[in-house]
Amino acid sequence: MPVSVEFHFDFGSPNAYLSHAVIPAIEARTGVAFRYVPVLLGGVFKATNNVSPMVSLQGVKNKPEYQRLETARFVRQHGIRDFRANPHFPVNTLQIMRGAVFAEREGLLAPYVDAVYRHMWAEPKKMDDPEAIFAALGASDLPAERIMAGTQAPDVKSALIANTESSVRRGVFGSPSFFVGDELFFGKDKLRDVEEEIERQKG
Repeated sequence: MPVSVEFHFDFGSPNAYLSHAVIPAIEARTGVAFRYVPVLLGGVFKATNNVSPMVSLQGVKNKPEYQRLETARFVRQHGIRDFRANPHFPVNTLQIMRGAVFAEREGLLAPYVDAVYRHMWAEPKKMDDPEAIFAALGASDLPAERIMAGTQAPDVKSALIANTESSVRRGVFGSPSFFVGDELFFGKDKLRDVEEEIERQKG
């Protein structure tokens, strides 16, 4: 039976972006493709009574500095060249996450994810501004008008809610989260464990 691997992501998480940058190498080594599952991180936080690191680390001495150090190490270790702090962070990702749901239905999820991540974290823009989103999608050769219209479809809105609720029911509390079969892993630092679990389940 094929190994099932899922990446539950929200574009607003820089650590999810860094994971996205590393996933292709894991796919190449294991021969197993990750399925990208769009979820709304704000909805996950609300359902789990969680908060973003920006909130949880406020006023904590030394830990935010250590997290920046750990991020720099990860970037260096994996040779990630295109990562910039988004000056508009935090960004309301509702529309671009709905866009991911619509893009998946249109067979455009992979190029859409690459484009939005690029405009969030490599060439940062205010990706909760509809005009900025439209321009970014157009610049990435995606059907911007069709995608923007699709984000307003009731079934797209309900699908994102359903994805988020299902993710929480399975144990997710933040992003990036990964499932290998039913095994849950959280955080970019667990990608090595994800790869090991893929190989274990491959037998």
